[in-house]
Amino acid sequence: MEALDRKLLRDFIRLWPQFLAISLVLAAGVAVLLMSFGMSAALEDTRKTYYERNRFADIFVDARSVPISFVEIIRRIDGIEAVEARVTTFTTLDIPGKIDTTVAYVASLAPAGPVLNRPTLRRGQWPDPQSTGEVVLNAPFAEANDLWPGDRFTATLNGVKRDLTVVGWALSPEFIYTIGPGSLIPDDEDYGIVWMPERALAALLDRTGAFDNLAVKLRPSARPKPIIDMLDQLLEPYGSWGAIGRDEQTSNAFIDAEITQLRALAYILPPVFLGITIFLVNMVIGRIVALERAEIGLLKALGYSDIAILFHYLLLAGLVAVCGVALGYAVGSWLSYGLARLYADFLKFPYLIYTVSWNAYVVSGLLGLFAASAGAARAAWSAARLAPATAMSPTAPPRFRRNWIDVALRRMHVSQPTMMILRSLIRWPVRAAMSVLGLSLAVAILVSSNFFPDSLDLIIDTGFHQSNRQHVVLFFNDTMDESALEDAARLPGVLQVEGQQYLPVILRHEHRQKRAVIEARRPGNDLSRIVSAEGEIVDAPPGGIMLSERLAAQLGLAVGDMVEVEFLGNRKGAYDLPVTRLVTQYFGLGAYMDQETADRLFQQAPQVSVINVTVDPARNAAFQAALKELPRLGGRAMMVENRRGFEETISENILVSTMVYALLGILITVGVAYNGARIQLSERARELASLRILGFTRGEVAYILMGEIMLLALIAQPLGWWIGWAVAKLMTDSFTSDLYAIPMVLKVSTFSSASLIVLGAAMASVLVVRRRLDRIDLVSVMKTRE
Repeated sequence: MEALDRKLLRDFIRLWPQFLAISLVLAAGVAVLLMSFGMSAALEDTRKTYYERNRFADIFVDARSVPISFVEIIRRIDGIEAVEARVTTFTTLDIPGKIDTTVAYVASLAPAGPVLNRPTLRRGQWPDPQSTGEVVLNAPFAEANDLWPGDRFTATLNGVKRDLTVVGWALSPEFIYTIGPGSLIPDDEDYGIVWMPERALAALLDRTGAFDNLAVKLRPSARPKPIIDMLDQLLEPYGSWGAIGRDEQTSNAFIDAEITQLRALAYILPPVFLGITIFLVNMVIGRIVALERAEIGLLKALGYSDIAILFHYLLLAGLVAVCGVALGYAVGSWLSYGLARLYADFLKFPYLIYTVSWNAYVVSGLLGLFAASAGAARAAWSAARLAPATAMSPTAPPRFRRNWIDVALRRMHVSQPTMMILRSLIRWPVRAAMSVLGLSLAVAILVSSNFFPDSLDLIIDTGFHQSNRQHVVLFFNDTMDESALEDAARLPGVLQVEGQQYLPVILRHEHRQKRAVIEARRPGNDLSRIVSAEGEIVDAPPGGIMLSERLAAQLGLAVGDMVEVEFLGNRKGAYDLPVTRLVTQYFGLGAYMDQETADRLFQQAPQVSVINVTVDPARNAAFQAALKELPRLGGRAMMVENRRGFEETISENILVSTMVYALLGILITVGVAYNGARIQLSERARELASLRILGFTRGEVAYILMGEIMLLALIAQPLGWWIGWAVAKLMTDSFTSDLYAIPMVLKVSTFSSASLIVLGAAMASVLVVRRRLDRIDLVSVMKTRE
């Protein structure tokens, strides 16, 4: 081993605390990068494999009733590989021992087995195609309700209660993310999927020789849009709700949103950690070069070349990078697999395919090495350019000249230790500015991550307490006359009822179009209300359509513009309607219409498809029992359970993410503050020792060292708040989808908690360095050369 190599190892061991702090910051960036890419890649690969193995369809169509002969006509369309027609319905279940009414989506099973969207059997067996009461349940629903093969329950099908027997459990790619009507998150206990033999279900629903649900698989070269248009035209006379592609299929759309969010993290957070690494390496290696000028001159005098000196300091930074990257690999791989496993369990994938591409490791490793090399490059280059004679002589002391700042400080009667702190910042403005930037990024990490709880509190308050104040939402398979409200009001325990009508449409403006659902309601509704972001309760103005701002932006619409509204299902027709108002909303792409306007368009008596009710909690059991007897009820949503489930799911995620981001913010703070304090101590050791000899106390001397770092931390707070706001804005924009939007809510408590964590971590770091100051040997320090 050559002399330079031995020196390299000795320097690395001697300065291990400082290098460890840098390695931890770098490791955090590498780990977040691997975690984000690893989780998103695992979910994407698992979904892709699951879809391929189980032949997930490319196009989906729902209609009222289509003759079965159309299947062969559709199969002959160019570009279509396979077609499967099903009979489906929403229904309510009566499970023995369960008080609440349960909602289920019932789908038929072809006698020869499904061709598309094939369920994977997890337990038991498939039902006999000739049976009239055997069914298979989706596994999460069956497990949540303790329904095992051989158990029985009752379902209301076409107004008649039928006894059904469970014979198996299954999972389907069509229902990875199972959300019931009116729900916001999956509820395995109250919403499930039931597969039933086609012959029996078609007979029960009076659809023998017909279908109402179609799945289409395309050839690899086919384009979905032309085929969707052809299917819409072909099935329009039969009450088609409009064909949709994979991107609009509910389960797939939610998974897409999750994967998009995970990928967004990889582009937002790692650059922060890599930037901090560049700064820290530059600061430490630069100080090492400054302290080793004499050694550099001696090495050059002994014949070491400029290239050898350059690579010596680059290799020192490289060792730091290797440690950080290795630690980041370990932590990132562990977190990536663990969180991917949690996601797979939450989404109920039958398996997890976890293979992080080697590209992710190569890219993250190269970025880590680049950050360390970029940080060390300037100092290493300056060391290589030093002439031996210049290097072996002491550096010239910096020039000092009084200016207006010194005059101002004298007039303010600032103490001598404080004057020394301020003069140090003025003397090294670039280094002070970089330290401020580093600490401000730590604040920014905490601000940009901790705004989520307040944002979700606003979503919950707006979505549940202000907008949806009903206890239960009743959904019906068909629209009914408004007189159905009187029947609902007579149910046991019902205190208040209101009706709505859901109208599926396609909105078109210029070359843009979007599928949506218009909610037609009467003005002044009290249970289901439209609440703007400002808290104003609004109603859709008569004679037009009111849109959410996100939907209007996607269509390029403003108030006063005309939009073509094509109604789907059993209400056909296209109308040009004015946009009467825009409203900010967080869930879905809302569109609203006055009920009288809808009745006038369709020339109909007032209709309802949804009834909102409030119920006396003391009579909930009687109310639920009555629901089980309603023949036309297609489903119900319990808003209280919805809110509780949403809050529990979100609170768990918020707790974990808050702890992780707090740790990341602390790592950045420790890396910047500890290294800054150590460098201050090494640079000013002789100066501080002189003060001790002159009679300054340990506390006064420590104040000079600690005060500078803490002053920089204080100065960093406003900049950190601003950067945190910008990053939070970027995150909310990245996370917004058709399904939901996250509002940016930044409270004073968010900024104050971020500042307290950073200031606390900075104080702890400089206290560690103060222990070294207290143990300093005054005699040996005074013998060192300036």
